[in-house]
Amino acid sequence: MNSMEQLATRYWENVVAYRRWLHAHPELSGQEEKTAAYIAQALHEMGLSPTEHVGGYGVTALIQGRSPGRCVGLRADFDALPIAECTGLPFASENPGVSHACGHDTHAAMLLGAAHILNDLRDRFSGTVKLIFQPSEENAADSGAKKMIAAGVLDHPHVDAIIGQHVSPLCPSGKITVRRDAMSSASDRFFFTIHGQSSHASKPETGIDAIVVGTQVLSTLQTIVSRNVSPLDSSVLTVGTVRAGTGYNVLAETYEVEGTCRNQNLQVRDAIPARMEAIIRGVAEGMGARYTFRYVKGYSPVINAPEMYKLLVDTATGLIGAENVVPMEHASLGGEDFCFYAEQVPGVFYHLGCRKAGTDFWPIHNGHFSPDEEVMRIGMQILASTALNYLGPQEA
Repeated sequence: MNSMEQLATRYWENVVAYRRWLHAHPELSGQEEKTAAYIAQALHEMGLSPTEHVGGYGVTALIQGRSPGRCVGLRADFDALPIAECTGLPFASENPGVSHACGHDTHAAMLLGAAHILNDLRDRFSGTVKLIFQPSEENAADSGAKKMIAAGVLDHPHVDAIIGQHVSPLCPSGKITVRRDAMSSASDRFFFTIHGQSSHASKPETGIDAIVVGTQVLSTLQTIVSRNVSPLDSSVLTVGTVRAGTGYNVLAETYEVEGTCRNQNLQVRDAIPARMEAIIRGVAEGMGARYTFRYVKGYSPVINAPEMYKLLVDTATGLIGAENVVPMEHASLGGEDFCFYAEQVPGVFYHLGCRKAGTDFWPIHNGHFSPDEEVMRIGMQILASTALNYLGPQEA
């Protein structure tokens, strides 16, 4: 067992305890007050001096090496989702309707584990490790990464490179997947409301049924990807919520819709909002209704810097073997606000396999999702080792 494995083993019980507390106390984007305080307290107990309320509930801390040098950032998100948990775990969510169905509890726990390791090894490297615990990753309209960057998280000291990870049930435990270029897609949000006119259900001719108009709009919007986007360009348009109606015998006056667009071709990304509005306007006006429409550009694709990609692959290969470092053939259509860090400084982002052999598959953003805790041993070591390899050994 090498020193990295020994340190991971030494702090394993701490990391499991961190993860289980975070899992049991999930908080939604922008509401992570207790989560941030818990993380800050854990850093204090390591002897570090965390800075709180960075761009909201963000938390940072520095681990200084023995001499000046470069600064590498390690980032983990920690917000939860409005999804009821169905795992039956003994440490399941105590917050009804809210759960860590995307694994952000494991991300924060692994970064705390990496912090323990790097703090113990601080006399073996030059430069600085900046720990970045980020809120609000799940809210594309109010990105925690953007807020932390605006608050100066990449300064004082300047971050020269940054590393992040995300657990993935699409990949078996013990493996990671990574891509040389784009890891993810642009992730945008849209909102529109059809405004009709209510009337008694027995006299539909005296009103304008917003539900009938809205369903026609939804059906027609699906032609954008199938008929306005090349089959060679990955793109998706998904409606996530619909709210309409006040009573069984009343024509709905409004039909409110919220959804997301995902794509990798930025020209397609720029063209979709106008096409959406043209369809909404045409259908609504053709059926006598009015509409309001709003399109919010969210996350850009995460682009891995070539030199950081190579560093990550070389480091992970040394830790888990080349056979367990799997190249991604295609970028994910998921969104990830790590993109904003990677736009500012060279970065690398990878997926950490978390599907335990012999267990049922559950995707992220599902109330049954429960990652294999054992993969946190790998994640904390990859974060710590990649940071060490980036900073280089302490000069004699």
